[in-house]
Amino acid sequence: GLACLGLAMLAGCAEPVRPGPPELTAAQARALVGEWLPPQVPDRGDWAADIQQAFSSIGIVPTPEYVCAVAAVAEQESGYQINPVIPGLPAIARKEIDARAERAGVPTLVVHAALLLDSPDGRSYNARIDAARTERDLSDIYEDLVGVVPLGKLFLADHNPIRTAGPMQVSVSYAEGYVDRHPYPYPVRTTLRREVFTRRGSVYFGTAHLLDYPAGYDRMLYRFADYNAGQYASRNAAFQHALSVASGAPLATDGELVRLDGGGPPTSTELVARSLGRRLDLSESDIHGDLEHSRREDFVRTELYQKVYELAERSLGQPLSHERVPQIELKGPKITRHLTTAWYAERVDGRYQRCMARVQGQ
Repeated sequence: GLACLGLAMLAGCAEPVRPGPPELTAAQARALVGEWLPPQVPDRGDWAADIQQAFSSIGIVPTPEYVCAVAAVAEQESGYQINPVIPGLPAIARKEIDARAERAGVPTLVVHAALLLDSPDGRSYNARIDAARTERDLSDIYEDLVGVVPLGKLFLADHNPIRTAGPMQVSVSYAEGYVDRHPYPYPVRTTLRREVFTRRGSVYFGTAHLLDYPAGYDRMLYRFADYNAGQYASRNAAFQHALSVASGAPLATDGELVRLDGGGPPTSTELVARSLGRRLDLSESDIHGDLEHSRREDFVRTELYQKVYELAERSLGQPLSHERVPQIELKGPKITRHLTTAWYAERVDGRYQRCMARVQGQ
């Protein structure tokens, strides 16, 4: 088993290694995962068990690369805290509520009056917001507001604003979509949203979001960027760069190629691609149809993808990379300074490299 894992380690980290014949028992795999985790991980036995179960359920061999990758994301997102305390959370929550009420056209005075109502746990919503210290606390308040207070459905638009959860800060919508395709390996005690706030749920869905898709990257850095910006964002950003070279038009490399929800005007990427329609021998509908594959592995096999790279490389006279960290400025109620996806990916990659150096030195 150790020899198999060593060979996998030498083979590189571009794609998750899928298991062949079983080499290690679950107990042996948990022990190895525990050895590879950084020394500062609290409750390392529980973390090792949850990581091993996630890898086993998803069908990925727990090599040092993948264990260190999951550990690096968890360290960056929460410092391995299951339900981390966020300083100044009540003020952040009130600011977000007021902003959402303004967008919904609801007078602030009316919203503030609604927050004086008693919530299902007997305290007013105001009191609960004042006492909130973690995102799970706040998520529970929002769930009650949407489900119990009629006005809450209006200014929260029927959606809980807490979109990521747990020690790996996994997107709740990603988790909900993933369980439609893959059975969740644990009993759901209350709701799937609450499961994402647990260590086991966050590790399971975080591991899936990080590793359970074929991307062909030659560095884990690009998976870290994708974890922040969305699967295949690094590949799509590289495509945008190639499209800019082929067309001569400046284009943001943010990884967003098409509006997958079908709403709004075409993206800048789609408009630039349309401008090359004749040179690519593709119609607008052909281009749009190929761009709709942009969050799937098979986008690389579309005519648009291949012809854009052919045109760009012929124009430049040299090969172009098929992976590029997206240039995205991070925004959100909790973010108070200038941060980018590149900053995030490099920070996680630094943690990953330190973990790998320690494992290789064992």
